[in-house]
This record gives sequence, C-alpha cells and structure tokens, in this order.
Amino acid sequence: MLTATLIAFATVFVAELGDKTQLIALGFGARHRLWVVAVGLTIGYGLSNLLAAAVGGAVGQTLPTSWVGVASGVVFLVFAGLTGRRIGDIPDGPIPIDGGSGIEERPPGRAVPTVVMSAIAAIASAIVVGELGDKTQLATAALAANGQAVATWIGATGGVTTAGLLGAAVGARLARRLSPRTITTVSAGLFAVFGTVIIVGAIIAGDW
Repeated sequence: MLTATLIAFATVFVAELGDKTQLIALGFGARHRLWVVAVGLTIGYGLSNLLAAAVGGAVGQTLPTSWVGVASGVVFLVFAGLTGRRIGDIPDGPIPIDGGSGIEERPPGRAVPTVVMSAIAAIASAIVVGELGDKTQLATAALAANGQAVATWIGATGGVTTAGLLGAAVGARLARRLSPRTITTVSAGLFAVFGTVIIVGAIIAGDW
C-alpha cells in the first residue's frame, strides 16, 4: 500500500506542475489567506480524485469528452464573470490582513465564518470543475484501475494538493506586491482564458 501511495503521489505531483488548476490555485492564493486556500484545495482535489479512483475513468468513457470539456469551460467562464464583476468595487491599494496574506474581503452584514466558508466552497468547486477530464484525474483513474484504489487516492490527493499549494504560495507572495484590483483582474482573466481554451479544445477535438 505504501508503494502504491508513493507512486501515485510522485506521478500526480509531476503531472500537476504547470497545469491549469495549479495556476488557478495561484490566483486564489493571491486573494485569500493561505490556510483558506489549503482547505479549499484539499477538499476540491480530494473529491476530484475520489471520483477518479472510484469509477476508474468510467464517466469519461461513458460521456462524450467534448461535452464534458464544453461544460467545464462554461463553468470557468462563469467564475470569470463572478470574479470580474467585483473589480470596480475593489480599492486600488494594499489591504493588510491580520495574521495572513492575500485579500480576504468582508462584505458588510456577513459574518467572517460565512465569508471563509464561501471562499472555501468557491475554491473547491473551481478545482473539481477544472480537474474534470484533466491529465491528473486520468492518471489517478489509470493507477486506481491497477488496484489499491484507496492508496492511489491518498497518494494522488497528496501529490496534487502539494503542487497546488506551491502555486498558492506563489500567489500569496504576489499579493504583497500587487494591488487588490490587479489581483482580481488577473484572476478573472485566468478563468476566462482557461474557460475559452477548454471550450475551443473540446470543440476542435470532439466528436460532434
């Protein structure tokens, strides 16, 4: 079991380096406290890899890849719109956060736990959607198909989360040098670019 866990960790960690969800984690790391991003990433990657390990890629084989890709891209565009609509309301100057880095907005009338839970849910949702049909999810499914599904899930989740946290840590450092408005604009742009690329790729490669 230990061998299967280590193999899954190393394989998925390398596969995630430079991947779109790692860059999305970078954007979240620039906007939220690192521990909030860590929780969201862990939940998102854990659910994504659980799906891969449980069904062994059956969803990808049953549903047309093109439809899955288009749906994933559309959700990314929705995230881009939801993020971008707040740009005008964000001050163009540094906002210090006690005990953490990044931007943790607290809208009037909303309790801090609610804001944190909303951020965690948004991060986890973005990761789950971004991982649909991704190479790391497919790698997890392939490894799980050879047996040791639980060990594969543990190793794959650990590997992909570690890679995502590296991206988030880079984003947290950028937050100290960039204004909140710039960070939010870049985050919205990343969502829009990846959503468009996913949709175009699905249309070109899909069997319609």
